[in-house]
Amino acid sequence: MPPASRSRARTYDRLKSRAALRAQAEAIRGLARSLGDEQLALPTRLGAWRVAELVAHLATAFDALPTFLAAPDDGQPAMTVSDWAAGTRGAAAAIAEDAEERAAAGDLREALNAAVDRAVAVLDADLGPETRIVHRRGAMLLDDYLVTRLVEAVVHADDLADALKINDFPHDRHALASVCRLLADAFAAQAPGGAVELRIPPFAVVQCVEGPRHTRGTPPNVVETSPLPWIRLATGRTTWAQALDVAELTASGERSDLSSLLPVMG
Repeated sequence: MPPASRSRARTYDRLKSRAALRAQAEAIRGLARSLGDEQLALPTRLGAWRVAELVAHLATAFDALPTFLAAPDDGQPAMTVSDWAAGTRGAAAAIAEDAEERAAAGDLREALNAAVDRAVAVLDADLGPETRIVHRRGAMLLDDYLVTRLVEAVVHADDLADALKINDFPHDRHALASVCRLLADAFAAQAPGGAVELRIPPFAVVQCVEGPRHTRGTPPNVVETSPLPWIRLATGRTTWAQALDVAELTASGERSDLSSLLPVMG
């Protein structure tokens, strides 16, 4: 797979994104239905969040699709998925407050079930490729916004699996691929250059980091990891040192230490 171009945004197949989001949502819903009160009280790797707050946030993430689709559109320029990823760091406090309020509001399993139903109704609607959505930080094409929902669904399903000690959560393959690519492209946008080749086989390869550009032969600086470890690195779930320590990451070359440039998303 060739490195993603820095001059042209990656495009995502709208039908595959919809099918992937539906499959990922159904897998999350199936797991949430089985949770007992003791499991909802378990801690997660997300600071003070319990499984309850995590399930509540997933409901909010799915509900965002119909909620923001219904918001008025003032015609502002549409942001890209990389723009969206770069802007997530300032939203942590508001997200935490919303999750805590929603976790205390009622039956979380039913709330998530209803949120998935509403999201799937949007996925099933006959909405064209020019359809836009206006969320809290700006406007996006709906098809691009669906990729942000894939990020939420994959990243937080992995958080949920970690809290519940599940080693084989059935992530949708296209969802996993889309999230890897989005985070790799966002990283390359935040650390532009051609000195390092970042590989996440089988889904993504990007050139990044300032320095001498590699043109042919074996790149002098290579970082390679697999999909879920990359997603955890890019979202701050694990550190560079931890990934190296458990052999989930290889890095060769004097410019290959990316620790100071991670995470991509807050």
